Amino acid sequence: MIEQVIKDVREFGEKAGIINKKVLVLYSGGIDSSVTLYILKKAGFNVSALTFFHKWSWPEVLRWGMKFTKSLDIEHYFVDITDALLRRAVGRKGPICIHCKKVMLENAKWFALNNDFFYLAKGDNANDKIIGTLLDQCSGDIRLCEIPKIGIPIFRPLIKYKADFIQKLADEAKIKPYRMYEHGRRRQWREGCPLQYIDEDERITPELMDLAFKVNYEVSKIARKRKVRISVRVPSFEIMCWECNNEVIEEVRKILASMET
Repeated sequence: MIEQVIKDVREFGEKAGIINKKVLVLYSGGIDSSVTLYILKKAGFNVSALTFFHKWSWPEVLRWGMKFTKSLDIEHYFVDITDALLRRAVGRKGPICIHCKKVMLENAKWFALNNDFFYLAKGDNANDKIIGTLLDQCSGDIRLCEIPKIGIPIFRPLIKYKADFIQKLADEAKIKPYRMYEHGRRRQWREGCPLQYIDEDERITPELMDLAFKVNYEVSKIARKRKVRISVRVPSFEIMCWECNNEVIEEVRKILASMET
């Protein structure tokens, strides 16, 4: 399957005239962006990776991402957005992902333009496609959107494939990103960072950001050991878990009790 996808993406890149242009992939270290990097590299694109991180990013995921891009011989840039995220998010209500995505897209655009990249690439898949969103208003093939409001063309090579198909591609290519065993937003793997678990009706503060990381980092140890998916909202301490039994829940509650004291 993956060879056919690589062929299709290469043919699209040649037809669109972008295969020899510098492409910067917004790289999180997850399944979608990892498969995107792999396919673009194998298809012959001039591709680099850009990873945004902040004080509360999962360190294990960052380390895995560095190893992955090194294995593909891809240039990999890292940008710390801690200060920008604090300026944008503190004092506002969540979900914090809304504020963080704005910070990342703004910084990605200027990083790309200032370093002679012609296109930004994202790992969006068909499950991310929401009718009416800006990127889905582009004319022609939705894999390549040139919208003045964004300021740089956006390339989404996987947008026509569903998440379960991309997982199959990852399995075929033996791509296995490091997982924190987060609860995520959907039943399929959808990890991000612990800040997404700040209660949406709370005003965001640095203290809540620290708590979200501390609590979920400890809980992730249980999740990995038990091979279940767990996250905890703060400051409510609501436990969210896929397929947890009472024994696992009690283990999580003991962790939370020790942090409340």
